[in-house]
Amino acid sequence: MKRSIIALLASASMLNCACAVQAQTLAVTPAQTLETQGLSVIVDQNQFSPIFFDEKNAGIQIVLHGDRIATDGAIRLDKTPEQWAPVPAFISRTLGSEPNQVVVRSAYKAQNLAYNVKVTAEGEGFRIAVDLDQPLPASLAGKVGFNLDFLPSAYFGKTYLMDTAPGLFPRHPTGPMAKDGSGDPLPMASGGKSLTLAPEDPLTRVTITSDKAPLAIYDARNRAQNGWFVVRSLVAAGARENAIVWHVRPNVEKNWVRQPVVSFNQAGYTPDRRKVAMIELDPNFNAPKEAELVKLTADGGKQSVLRGTLTPRGRWTRYNYAAFDFSSVREPGVYAISYAGATTNPFRIAADAYGHIWQASLDTFLAEQMDHMGIREQYRVWSAPSHLDDARQAPANHVHFDGYKMGPNLDSPFKAGEHIPGLAVGGWQDAGDYDIQTPENASVIRDLVWARELFGLDWDETSVDEAARAVEIRKPDGVEDAVQQITHGTLQLLAQYKTFGHAIVGIVDPTLRQYAHLGDSGSQTDGLLYDPALKPDERKDGASGKPDDRWAFTTDLPANDLSIAGALASSSRALSASNPALAAEALSAAKALWAKQQNGTIKGGDGRDDSTSPRSAENANVVATVELLITSKGDRTYATRLRQLLPVIRQHFEWVGGAAVRAIPFMDADYRQQLAPLVRAMKAKVDSTVVNNPFGVPISEGSWAGSNQVVSFGTTMYLLHQAFPELVGTEYTLNAIDYVLGRHPANNLSFVSTVGTASKLIGYGHNRADYSFIPGGLEPGMLIVKPDFPEVKTDWPFLWFENEYTVSTTSAYILAARAAMAATTEKP
Repeated sequence: MKRSIIALLASASMLNCACAVQAQTLAVTPAQTLETQGLSVIVDQNQFSPIFFDEKNAGIQIVLHGDRIATDGAIRLDKTPEQWAPVPAFISRTLGSEPNQVVVRSAYKAQNLAYNVKVTAEGEGFRIAVDLDQPLPASLAGKVGFNLDFLPSAYFGKTYLMDTAPGLFPRHPTGPMAKDGSGDPLPMASGGKSLTLAPEDPLTRVTITSDKAPLAIYDARNRAQNGWFVVRSLVAAGARENAIVWHVRPNVEKNWVRQPVVSFNQAGYTPDRRKVAMIELDPNFNAPKEAELVKLTADGGKQSVLRGTLTPRGRWTRYNYAAFDFSSVREPGVYAISYAGATTNPFRIAADAYGHIWQASLDTFLAEQMDHMGIREQYRVWSAPSHLDDARQAPANHVHFDGYKMGPNLDSPFKAGEHIPGLAVGGWQDAGDYDIQTPENASVIRDLVWARELFGLDWDETSVDEAARAVEIRKPDGVEDAVQQITHGTLQLLAQYKTFGHAIVGIVDPTLRQYAHLGDSGSQTDGLLYDPALKPDERKDGASGKPDDRWAFTTDLPANDLSIAGALASSSRALSASNPALAAEALSAAKALWAKQQNGTIKGGDGRDDSTSPRSAENANVVATVELLITSKGDRTYATRLRQLLPVIRQHFEWVGGAAVRAIPFMDADYRQQLAPLVRAMKAKVDSTVVNNPFGVPISEGSWAGSNQVVSFGTTMYLLHQAFPELVGTEYTLNAIDYVLGRHPANNLSFVSTVGTASKLIGYGHNRADYSFIPGGLEPGMLIVKPDFPEVKTDWPFLWFENEYTVSTTSAYILAARAAMAATTEKP
């Protein structure tokens, strides 16, 4: 009898195990994610940034029904962390002892807090369990909790249930806030053991149940506009093993499949060029083998023009790809692509399809970014005159939160904190923030000069009055917009040279609160010089007691000296007709800065923590030498030096090849022969690289999306084509422009706001708090959330790594767009 009971219990136990296995839908992959159809749980494949800390792409993340809805699942020291709040250091990720379990080890070293987070497939979801190495010290009690952040735009206008108590996710943050003067957000709801987000929406519904620690939900946008909805449980005093245990149940629609993405150039195509759309396919989608091109008629009809069999392009990241080639269609008109029962938005085939793809970048975006000016566009005021109190000397041995570094020497005649006269002129604010980055400003000048010289930028839609500090967009003044922009950048670079005798790292806000300013750049500072003798709110004789003046980081670095030497040499060519005095001054400064760096070994970056090889002093020396060679029409001094720099050119041809081939007309025949094998080698490397994805361009896999890399690639390859047409064709350049204007992963929007039929209209610019855009700005675009999720958020502007416009990226786009336009005039 005893044996029969034991056998019966064993049989029941096996049945229970079988049921558990059957119900368990998530499984660990070789990449150590947990996956099932319609759901991915990404476990610390993406770490918090060592520079920018909380980028909303770290910790435990949830991709539900094709959308990344949750991020930053981790132990945090704040209820609603801001960008630079403390973040844990990732130590390791391993498979756990239980089936389908991933274990992450992390630590806050300064707080002596180390712990493991175990993520385990469980039932129809997963379990999160936190084990501390030791109980919390008294100093951390009530401060340490486990957070999981949910994307606000995925939940706007939806409801939640804390246990059974209902709540609403607001479109705009409305509190509640602590009344103790701290400014801390209070929870929207708290004290429950179960929280269901969006019970009414099967695509975003998630239920979290906590074993012991009560749940709370916060609207972190009450603290900062880029905050998410934070679900949090505090770690109890004395807790160690299983200090936090959550059971997370994302609702997964049975047999859910992502619909195909048909991507193409949103600006359209010229009649004679190659035309290939890319179709991105969920591996579980039953994909038709054919697509159809339809022509839209005046009465709203759709006329079938071409049916074609798709060409498989293989698997890349988590999707399959296929190509639809409609190059044979050359008749001008308005077209769309029909596939799998859906029809895309329209696009043109026309001889002038690319006639207006770069102008908004020049006449609106760059104008809006102009520093020290007031910018108006008809009824709209973009900015009052900005940063007229520039600048104060930054202190020695200081690392700024935005990556600027000041060494032990100021390399400046001014004392720390002292006002530096002469810097409140020219320049562009770099990006969605309000700093002047010297090497980026130099790049803008060079890009515009090259675009004028190689392709022409004959365009006048903007008035610029430097003396009055006034800019009016959509008001022509008879002067080329490109020339006015080159002038504006030159004024800032010359101001640095005249003040210090060298380039500086840049000019940036001194405090985090000021840096986080959103809106009119003219209101970021009071425009009055700081006088420490005055009280904080006192104003007197053009000065104030408010220390809001931006800091100048003045370290003298060869990379920056050579960057502005090249920019000033090029600007002297562009300004020689309109402003010969300024052109002569720029050329004189360029020669002096260049000569200063030609003795000894040139090494080093540009003084920011994110400096990389393209900004190196060696590369900058090649570019500066080429610019002076062109400006001097082949002066032997620069020709001789360029030949001496051939070893650098060989080593870094990927970065300096475009500049190197521009020098060919001013060098002897042997120089071209020296470059030929480098061009062949680069083409071979490019061909072996771009074949790894379906789009024919280098795609960044780093922590910042890669539009800038793509447009720079497009320009470089066209310059190589011009110099070596027998070796390099135009397809690389056209692939690059196709990519940024819509033919890319995740969706088919143009990454240049307002360019093309459909474009990204929520960007990370000065107006991002309004969920708006800046016309003509190029966004970084598609990011690969590791290990394999391509993402382009369309409704949430605050992910800078996908959405942040920058001036140098946009000027690089202008140059690449003009190169692509030139490529379309050549016979295929």
